[in-house]
Amino acid sequence: MTLAPGLRAQLLIMVEREDTAQKIGSGDVPVLATPRLLALAEMTTVQAVRPHLSPGQTSVGTRVQLEHLAASVLGAHIEISTELVEVDGRRLVFTFQARDRSTVVGRGTIERVVVDREKFLERAAATR
Repeated sequence: MTLAPGLRAQLLIMVEREDTAQKIGSGDVPVLATPRLLALAEMTTVQAVRPHLSPGQTSVGTRVQLEHLAASVLGAHIEISTELVEVDGRRLVFTFQARDRSTVVGRGTIERVVVDREKFLERAAATR
């Protein structure tokens, strides 16, 4: 594993019906849902670290701080940018920002931990 602060990734999406609060059930308006914004930000962090992990490793989310600052209507183009800002052993801290053409629509931090995929799944199954 060779992860260091400064690692970045970006994702560009267009808000579609499946992304809306109305469709997801987190509200009743046809705008980008907060849970969907979070999922997109997490997806971007996963894309950033995946090429840098050793075989058999993955990362799992452990903590999130999210501010959803502005509504994004159907058809809006949103760019999600993440940056790895801290590496503490297996713990990774990312900042993220989501923007449309003129506005920051969301921002926050996401913490992930690098784990051995098999051991993680074994532990998860053992707790059932």
